Amino acid sequence: MRYNLIVILGPTASGKTQLAVKLARELGSEIISADSRQVYRGMNIGTGKDLSEYVVNGISVPYHLIDIVDFDHEFNVFEYQRRFFECFLEISRRSILPIMVGGTGLYIESVLRGYRMLEVPENVSLRKELETEDMETLVRRLLQLNPAVHNTTDLKDRKRLVRAIEIARYSRDHDSEEMPVPPIKPLVIGVRLERGILRRRITERLRKRLDDGMVEEVEGLFALGISREKLDFFGLEYRYIGLYLQRRLSYDEMFQKLNTRIHQFAKKQGTWFRRMEKQGIEIHWIDNADFNTLRELVGSL
Repeated sequence: MRYNLIVILGPTASGKTQLAVKLARELGSEIISADSRQVYRGMNIGTGKDLSEYVVNGISVPYHLIDIVDFDHEFNVFEYQRRFFECFLEISRRSILPIMVGGTGLYIESVLRGYRMLEVPENVSLRKELETEDMETLVRRLLQLNPAVHNTTDLKDRKRLVRAIEIARYSRDHDSEEMPVPPIKPLVIGVRLERGILRRRITERLRKRLDDGMVEEVEGLFALGISREKLDFFGLEYRYIGLYLQRRLSYDEMFQKLNTRIHQFAKKQGTWFRRMEKQGIEIHWIDNADFNTLRELVGSL
């Protein structure tokens, strides 16, 4: 085969995971997740971690990089790339074709473009120096060190911002050995739906997740001591349900705002994927999550 990795990407609620799992079952493949939130244990409904999707006709399809760290762990793109390559090599050595599936564009690009990243130790003295700096000053310091910041969420969360400065300073001052990057020959497939269909699926899925206990899941996270600021980092569902639980939004306000923001997020995902295409990553698009089209495409390339 001309490729050693199949990548199935698409916006939230596009049906990409079900497609990938069904294809993996036919090919005898294994799934490697590319979702920045599903790595966390205990965050199931809000992250869309429906593990029942990984069962086809009563047979489980193996998956990787889901439920691998606790919520207090600072997971990042460097760790994702390292863990992905470990999974990729281990699966490939067993003569199995891995299938990456997800919607976190930064994680996908870190693999497809082979970002060269250093493993950076904690700098205690620098962290102490940054303790008194406000967010605006920290953002300015990071952009001075690294004007081409990949992950804009680093600019919104103080802990991640300090870590990004730490990494940028270390990268500037050290010429350390970089992580070895295995050769990747990907077949990249994008799933797209008509805008109206995608919007309806997003809204229907949100209602189902709320019915399935998403509010109670966030209540449980509060009970474990997770702060509101940390919930914001974990994504839209946790942020707006957190506001509802703090009585800063009514239930209807929470639903409407959250629904709108998820639609906007899906649009941003589409923009990211189109930018990947413009920068040279070939994406073969299939419409309406049609499995027969996917099967034909994989077999013809």
